[in-house]
Amino acid sequence: MTEKAETYRMRPTILLVNDDGIDSIGLLVVKKELEKLGNVVIVAPSDRKSGAGKSISVHDTVKVMKAQLSDGSEAHTITGTPADAYFFASDKVLKNPPDLLVSGINLGENIGIDSVLSSGTMGAAFEAAIHGTPAISASCYATSLPSVRGDGEVSMRELKLTASITAKVAEYILENGMPEGVDVISINVPKGADPEKVKITEIYYKGYKNVYIERDDGYEMCWDFTVYPDVGPETDLYAARKEGYISITPIKVRFSHNKGALKDLLKFLSS
Repeated sequence: MTEKAETYRMRPTILLVNDDGIDSIGLLVVKKELEKLGNVVIVAPSDRKSGAGKSISVHDTVKVMKAQLSDGSEAHTITGTPADAYFFASDKVLKNPPDLLVSGINLGENIGIDSVLSSGTMGAAFEAAIHGTPAISASCYATSLPSVRGDGEVSMRELKLTASITAKVAEYILENGMPEGVDVISINVPKGADPEKVKITEIYYKGYKNVYIERDDGYEMCWDFTVYPDVGPETDLYAARKEGYISITPIKVRFSHNKGALKDLLKFLSS
């Protein structure tokens, strides 16, 4: 084995997925930064899977194909979801779990509980975390969020800033491991973000209001984070939208179980 090949083999493996599809500019921008840290393997949906959450393709036949990105590099694309991408990459492409999963860069922020749970970008990160792989989700403000009506517009400045921060977080994790009690690190970069303004946040836990806008042919979902006047100051939503801070949210993938709260129910069921 040549010295170059040995060096390549010893570098960490970074799996890069997204939910905006294999042709997304966000994928290319963050790939360039991550390549400085390790061997980047891309397995991404063939088309947009926004809103897929952690869903997997239960009844559909998923196809995996080789693809070439606009920069000439090789990748794999699948007809399934972002969570599928993690499974197929680990089992079929890499044959082993990667050292790190990076999901994004998503065109549009993933802030607040509804976005966090419905986002395909977050879904891939959750899937990786459930299977013991350190995971980063990276999202960036878009002037208009991607929808069935067309691509969202996104600033290259914010994209490059998101990629830079994501790479720094990735470098830290590869060197030190995930912080104790953290399974996923969610990064959200707002419009006009200052690289020096970074805040550690928690998820905003109130759900969407009525976000379906009537069109001639039905209804379309339209995210509008300005309709939340009572946002808590420590939340991702407040940091990104009210203060203009880059939001970094540590997430533990574990539900709480207050079994004691069901003692009366158990008695009722036994009566």
